[in-house]
Amino acid sequence: MAYDPDKWIAQLMDCQHLPEQDTKILCDNVQAILLEESNIHPVSTPITTGICGDIHSQFWDLLELLRKGGSVPETSYIFMGDFVDWGHYSLETVPLLLTLKARYPNKVTLLRGNHESRQVVRVYGFYDECQQKYGNAAVRKACCSVLDYLNLPAIIEGETLCVHGGLSPDIRTLHQIHVLSRAEIPHKGAYCDPM
Repeated sequence: MAYDPDKWIAQLMDCQHLPEQDTKILCDNVQAILLEESNIHPVSTPITTGICGDIHSQFWDLLELLRKGGSVPETSYIFMGDFVDWGHYSLETVPLLLTLKARYPNKVTLLRGNHESRQVVRVYGFYDECQQKYGNAAVRKACCSVLDYLNLPAIIEGETLCVHGGLSPDIRTLHQIHVLSRAEIPHKGAYCDPM
């Protein structure tokens, strides 16, 4: 299989999930992009930016957001986490967001929410959707691996902090966020609270 984000975007926009091997390739490529990014993703203006909250696999709502807000790369987006669970289209929603990130890395910022966690997806639907559509857990594992490396907050022009959950009483400075190790979300503490 070849790395082809333009083809994948077209396929996903038609609400067709990617083949297992393509999803694994996509996840590996996006993980490499995210590894180069800081925990706090800087976003500059002047730009047209859509700041979007919980998608929760509401694929058709995501398409409507992109339609009304403008398509990437004309519009830059900050997606503030919780891309999976509570719907039936996580395997179209997450790969579409990842593919947009792969194709336009400077136009799409993906923040981590509390649902981008192995523990949570096991309970609220993503795990079951992977089993139903692929018959195994390989895509879930690949997706969870890349989701571990999502940015924690974004900061617009060094002034406006965008975070999924909230501020932690354990974090007093932005530097403390910069030095956190991105991994599976713990149950409490400085790494957990923003999500």
